[in-house]
Amino acid sequence: MNKARYFLITIICALIGLAMTACISDDFSTSPDDHLTFSTDTVSFDTVFTGQGTPTARLLVFNRAKKAINISSIRFAQQNTEFSLNVDGMSGETFSDVEIRGGDSIYVFIECHLPESSHKEPQLTNDQLQFVTNGVMQEVEVEAYGQNVTRLRGVVLNEDTHFNDSVPYVITDSLVVASGATLYAGPGTRLLFHDKAKLIIHGRIEAIGEPGRLVQFRGDRLDDVLPGVPYAILAGQWRGVQIAPGSFDNRMEYVQMQSTVEGLTVDSCTFDDRTRLTLVNSWLHNSQGSVLTSQYARVNAYGVCFSEAANAVVSLTGGSHDFSQCTISNYYLFSGSGEALLSLSHLFPDDRIGNPAPLMQATFGNCILYGMRSSINESDLADTNVYMRYVLLREKGNDDEHFISCLWDKDPLFYTVREDYYFNYHLRPDSPAIAAGDPALVAEPTLTDIDGLPRLSAGAPDLGAYVYVVPTE
Repeated sequence: MNKARYFLITIICALIGLAMTACISDDFSTSPDDHLTFSTDTVSFDTVFTGQGTPTARLLVFNRAKKAINISSIRFAQQNTEFSLNVDGMSGETFSDVEIRGGDSIYVFIECHLPESSHKEPQLTNDQLQFVTNGVMQEVEVEAYGQNVTRLRGVVLNEDTHFNDSVPYVITDSLVVASGATLYAGPGTRLLFHDKAKLIIHGRIEAIGEPGRLVQFRGDRLDDVLPGVPYAILAGQWRGVQIAPGSFDNRMEYVQMQSTVEGLTVDSCTFDDRTRLTLVNSWLHNSQGSVLTSQYARVNAYGVCFSEAANAVVSLTGGSHDFSQCTISNYYLFSGSGEALLSLSHLFPDDRIGNPAPLMQATFGNCILYGMRSSINESDLADTNVYMRYVLLREKGNDDEHFISCLWDKDPLFYTVREDYYFNYHLRPDSPAIAAGDPALVAEPTLTDIDGLPRLSAGAPDLGAYVYVVPTE
């Protein structure tokens, strides 16, 4: 009796299984009207380096129909394509009979490996990813711009060397300029540093760009960290630039440096009256430490914008400094220490107790100090050789012998919108910084700004690094 019951149950289960299989088979749509939809119509890798693989791009493929569909073919149109496929975790060149249940989706992952070319500018490589479903072909465009690069790994420059704008230089490990050598970087030169890479200068650097063709120091990630959000917003992509003790007469003009761990550091054991570094019409921004750190050195900055840092944006200890037409601001996106925008140390007479180094001498003229934090770590500069002349400050205060003709408790009205990851330190209309400077404080290097605009064409100069431009809209 038990055997008969078991046999009957087995027969019933088998029949139910066959019925379910038949139902599933019959539940696939064969209508050409039930087609696929995609998360995008174009998969773009933007600019990638030739000779190496790319990050993986993701494409979502949706079946909006109620019934399941069978994709009879997934492949690239070109037989010898530069792109590779992975469909739902399986790698291959072509895929057949890929099923998507009704109302479901699958992932398609795409990579590319572009060979080097003879071109200076990025070259477009594209293909079409083809899907055939119920006799209907649909295509998704796939494209990448391949950029040739010069790769430098652990290189020491022992003689004068010229970099130019022919192709970017990708630096792995460290690039060292040895004593007695000079690195010349001309307009449009791009130095792209890999994770933890650093530029160390024992000799000299002359990085001289021009308006519209800045010399760039940045990380080597050119893709997006999120759709529409470039990696450029992330600090800490590479170590930074170190000017070592014994290096003098360095010059950076029309330079953009960003996304570092340590920023630009000028190291010195004791003060030497020779100029260590001159910065002109440049933008240094986005550091996990400070953007500029100077220890007992002579550093001059003319028409420079310093912005976004976890610590003080500019940190100066002792030394001698002339800052003219500079903007120092901070809207750093990530966690920070809450330090002031400008940190000044070794400037009071008591600071020499146990440290005989000369006290700081510094002037700040026609500058803006404004951001989410306090402007200066020292609110009283009496008994120092530090002077603020025609400087816009966030705090309320009053002029004295060290704060001269300053604009207190004023918002310069930058275009920066931190919540939108947009950092722009040009002045909006109605900014109190417009025409608020002293022409006598305009140093010769800042007669034009970083955009090449004349600073004195309208009479009194604007405060900060950028000349105000009347909106065209």
